Amino acid sequence: MFLLSIDTCDSRGSVAVLRDGELTGEKIHGSGEDYSSWLIPACQELLQSLGLSICEMDAYVVASGPGSFTGVRVGLTSVKAWSEVFGKPVLAVSRLEAIASQVFSLTRYIASFFDARRNQLFGALYRRTEAGLQRIQDEAVIAPGDFLEWVSREVGTESVAWASPDLDTVQAEPAWKSRADKGDLIQQVLPPLAPAIGRLGFAQYRAGKVTDGLHLDANYVRRSDAELLWKSPAERASHA
Repeated sequence: MFLLSIDTCDSRGSVAVLRDGELTGEKIHGSGEDYSSWLIPACQELLQSLGLSICEMDAYVVASGPGSFTGVRVGLTSVKAWSEVFGKPVLAVSRLEAIASQVFSLTRYIASFFDARRNQLFGALYRRTEAGLQRIQDEAVIAPGDFLEWVSREVGTESVAWASPDLDTVQAEPAWKSRADKGDLIQQVLPPLAPAIGRLGFAQYRAGKVTDGLHLDANYVRRSDAELLWKSPAERASHA
């Protein structure tokens, strides 16, 4: 089966095509172009390069957040439209879970995060179970120091694997030393993330955890903040 996977949660987005859970091709958002003008042509170019079309996809996988309100909205709107037009199912995947899924250590707990700008991050804590990653409480927009403190309270004396494309957001915090002294691992997980999002979507598909365009929802995580925090002052001024 073929899946088209989309990540538009921040400027480091991507699209990918997977066949039976294996990556077939990908395209990276490598410019400052808005997703509203980049996403559809990028998907068309990728599919054409593989001799495929959008209607031949068996399902569509989308990162439902957290991230930029505008970016997430463009990704979800596109997938909703394809689902309704072609009658195909949709799989919604958390970008933070996709980051956590890239950690291959045996550590029971995984703290997944990425930069939300203005000295905050998008973060979540996961626990490994036989059924897969289980999120502990909701995803959040939170100051790095507060995230470190919260994770420490939740895990007690256990060690944590920290995963992110933006390691410095926690490593620069004074509280990080106590985590490092406990032997915590830290792993950089670099974009593109669409392949990892697609693999999680494939697992959901096999488990029958699908939705459609009508019921697809986003996880903006404090919507107004998510949009504001990702943009630099210059970007915010240009969109004013």
